[in-house]
Amino acid sequence: MTINVSHAFSRIRCPLGVCLRVLGTAAIVCAVLVGSAQAQRLGDIATFAGVRSNPLVGYGLVVGLGNTGDQTTQTPFTGQALKNMLTQLGVTVPTGTNMQLKNVAAVMVTTNLPAFAAPGQHIDITVSSIGNAKSLGGGTLLMTPLKGADGNIYALAQGNVLAPGISAGAAGSSVQVNQTSAGRVPEGAVVERSVPSDLAKGGKIDLELKHADFNTALRTMNAVNRSFGRQVAEARNSRLISIQVPRGDAAKVAFLAQIQNIQVTPGVESPKVVINSRTGSVVMNGNVTLNQAAVAHGSLSVVINSNPIVSQPGPLSGGQTAVVPNATVNVQQGSGTLHMIKQSASLQDVVNALNRLGATPTDLMAILEALRAAGALNADLEII
Repeated sequence: MTINVSHAFSRIRCPLGVCLRVLGTAAIVCAVLVGSAQAQRLGDIATFAGVRSNPLVGYGLVVGLGNTGDQTTQTPFTGQALKNMLTQLGVTVPTGTNMQLKNVAAVMVTTNLPAFAAPGQHIDITVSSIGNAKSLGGGTLLMTPLKGADGNIYALAQGNVLAPGISAGAAGSSVQVNQTSAGRVPEGAVVERSVPSDLAKGGKIDLELKHADFNTALRTMNAVNRSFGRQVAEARNSRLISIQVPRGDAAKVAFLAQIQNIQVTPGVESPKVVINSRTGSVVMNGNVTLNQAAVAHGSLSVVINSNPIVSQPGPLSGGQTAVVPNATVNVQQGSGTLHMIKQSASLQDVVNALNRLGATPTDLMAILEALRAAGALNADLEII
């Protein structure tokens, strides 16, 4: 902005090309267009490359169940795993022994190894039944090695299983509250091996935006460079920003901590409508708008009623009783009056316009698809 001040007038030239003349030497008037996006912490909208968790998985046994374990005749792998474990502990099970176990369940143990996890650190684990166990409540997970994608053991899991649900049954009736075939063991795994990580290899680290956007990447690069007063960040594409870091672990940590606290205003997200076809959920972001359109939507239902007729022969006729099929088909079509949708510039206007149609979520999916095809819906339609 360039301001030229004279004795009688002040001329203000704004970036929008609007030129104003203001009386006096100190009065300044400027019109600013403020976007709806708000500044966010950079650590909330981006992550550093290489700083990630790693999934771990293992196969184990849960013992001590109150007759709610696997039926070993239907899950032979449970008995096989128990025999192998007993053999390693010095217990020999005679060949051909059919162990009818009710207190043992085969489970899969899963967890995520946090970034920079060190040996001796405890992490939470999830225990899930893979057999036909009724409940894992009150059971104890035996020592289970947890492996990564490379096949190496990174943690050992063991502990009492906390199952959130309960189940009970008698005389053919049963009741169940919440899930009983899965549970958690808080701090049930001990890290045995850390994942090698060379943070900022080569003096650079990549900052990855969670949502790719060229405007956000450009604003992030400018904000980082402005924060440090020099050119340390370079945007490579709409998601990746390469940043030069200092040497020394302590200096790197302080440098990256400062980057995480930088405030950046994200770019305006593209308008999008997400439809979940399984649950009937429809979600829109705040940038969805509508053009003027006319909509008529009517429901069509076909009802088929089956009323079979039993034909009974007369006495001493020698005939047989027969069932004659009889069905009635009724086609009903709801009234589909034409509704006018005005141009909507805000999400609230879009919601009000669609609510006036009185459509159900299922009908709303078809209406939104038709509006997009007609060019009246200014948004991307994504079905999940």
